[in-house]
Amino acid sequence: MHTQRHVKPLDECTFVILGATGNLAQRKLIPALYNLMASGALSRCAIIGVSLSQTTIESIYERARSCIPHIDEEVWKKLIKASSYFQMDFHDATAYDKLHETIRVLEQTYQLKGNRLFYLATMPHHFAKITQCLAQSGIVEKHHQGAVPNKGTWARVVYEKPFGDSLKSARAINRAIAKVFDELQVFRIDHWLGKELVANIALSRFTNRIFEPLWNKDNIESVQIILNESAGVGSRGAFYDAYGALKDVMQNHVMQILALVAMEVPEHFTAEYLRNLKAQVLGKVKVESAILGQYEGYQQEKNVDPNSQTDTFAALKVTINNRRWKGVPFYLKTGRHMKTHGASVHIKFKMVKCLLDFCPMDSNYLTINIQPNEGLYLELNVKEPGVFNRVVPVTMDMAHRTQFGPNTPEAYEVLLADVIRGDHFAFVRADEIDHAWKIIESVKKLKSPLYTYERGSSGPSELKLLDAKTEIRWRA
Repeated sequence: MHTQRHVKPLDECTFVILGATGNLAQRKLIPALYNLMASGALSRCAIIGVSLSQTTIESIYERARSCIPHIDEEVWKKLIKASSYFQMDFHDATAYDKLHETIRVLEQTYQLKGNRLFYLATMPHHFAKITQCLAQSGIVEKHHQGAVPNKGTWARVVYEKPFGDSLKSARAINRAIAKVFDELQVFRIDHWLGKELVANIALSRFTNRIFEPLWNKDNIESVQIILNESAGVGSRGAFYDAYGALKDVMQNHVMQILALVAMEVPEHFTAEYLRNLKAQVLGKVKVESAILGQYEGYQQEKNVDPNSQTDTFAALKVTINNRRWKGVPFYLKTGRHMKTHGASVHIKFKMVKCLLDFCPMDSNYLTINIQPNEGLYLELNVKEPGVFNRVVPVTMDMAHRTQFGPNTPEAYEVLLADVIRGDHFAFVRADEIDHAWKIIESVKKLKSPLYTYERGSSGPSELKLLDAKTEIRWRA
């Protein structure tokens, strides 16, 4: 998978996956490393898979192989040759000394200079202990401004989402990190920020004059952010039942997209300016109303509590208490076993004053399709050909695949390359996570009933109460 983004070679490094036997490593991380090798971006590295299971790196990679559509056998052999497996208990502090020695041996074997990337592909309750042990063992030395003093090498730690399961747990993890690492070493993943169309939200807005002057309460009537999944929880019942729609999707993916849509204009388009403004806008979000649901049969899913009250659907109306957005409703929706599958942002502009006897039925929309059919779609009102007094909506589209071809890098491929480069642009800072958890916990305080909805529907029938009250017409 060769793209312009990866033409410039990445730093050599030792890549340590903590949680190597997990679903994430096999479906996303190993394929991403393969693609980086296949593109020529990552040419010199050592990869260590770490887990408690008794297994081999070959066995792990064989399970990951099916997640890579087209395999170049030479690249695959190179990947396996660069990789090894280390069995350990994440909570056994003494094991980290042996892991450290393994890393040093591999760095000498492959003549690597000592750059180290640690990816915590584990459940969040392991984060604090792993962080503490990585620091105490000396595997990761605290540094700032890009490199370990007197060594010229770097050590970076990546934390997979979800980041905690509450405001309290997220703060505890961040305190543990702040004690031993510099913030510039820390990369909190929300993989949706690696998706091309999510990255495009801010870039399209700030680089096009036809958008930015109109991006405010005077011109925008409402915003919808929708993340629908047509599948149920599948084999992830135990994990999902501990989180649900609010914590698994709304707290991270939806809030990050909301922040990118609603943030102020940065003085400079850099990671810190961007993250400052995202945190500012999340701190101004107020939840006005919520509809929560659970699909029929959820309680019978494998590894789900038969009396579970976990939400598999959430629809929120929120407002942003600042000058730019005062009075503009933001409608947020996510759910499983939904009628449609996809993710999109819909910006509805206000109606123009119509001076004609025949007027358009609806205003203009800008739709950002994140998946599928990635692209930007602008709805305009035009005269119907051959009919004098009829106005119809037409769509101007920038279909991403048509414009740029099919070889767009996957989100994890993009994000791993960014970590190696030390680029925080698509990563989440501690204060953003703090604000997002406050928003989710404010939903819980509303004590909204948990409604049941049919699989393959648009959500609970009670959603119509919100629709009627707010006069919203959902776009998906």
